[in-house]
Amino acid sequence: MLEEKREKFKKISSWTGNIFSKLDLAPNQYTLISLALVLVAFYFLFKEKLIGALIFFLLAAFLDFIDGAVARFLQKDTKKGAYLDTICDRYVEAIILLGFLFLDLPKFLLSAEIWIFLAFLGSLMTTYAKAAAKEKGLIEAEIKKGLFGRPERIILISLALLLGIFNLSWVIYPIVVLAVFSNITSLQRIFLNLAPGQN
Repeated sequence: MLEEKREKFKKISSWTGNIFSKLDLAPNQYTLISLALVLVAFYFLFKEKLIGALIFFLLAAFLDFIDGAVARFLQKDTKKGAYLDTICDRYVEAIILLGFLFLDLPKFLLSAEIWIFLAFLGSLMTTYAKAAAKEKGLIEAEIKKGLFGRPERIILISLALLLGIFNLSWVIYPIVVLAVFSNITSLQRIFLNLAPGQN
């Protein structure tokens, strides 16, 4: 949902790109730093230190916004940069979700491990559903519609980490929501790609 309102954030993106372009870092370097930061967040999750995990995950998510803003401001946005960004995004989500497996989370209808797997699957398939359709020539432009895009997933993961600071058992609830709605989004995109009118 937030992904579809990207136009409304153009001024913020331009302002941010202007500020961070003054640092001696290329857009792709911001992307790779975000990957390094999520590894630190994973370490904190492994140690069950959720404050550190939340801080470094938010920093990684912020740099993911910065890389694109800087690239657009400097007019250095390239297909290779966008590709690297997409790949790193998937790794960031996968690494942080893997970290949740090291927490002692309660069962909620299903085991926590299954919910974490479903959250990862939904995250992966939401992106793959649009990329595969473009690769197979079903669509000319990637479909980005759906209930849960990357911004919503980042918000829910952050919420899970935040709630875990106060009560570890609360972590499971945002993960369940993420698992359900990311997979619904994936099915939405699959349906749109197969809808009449597509090749």
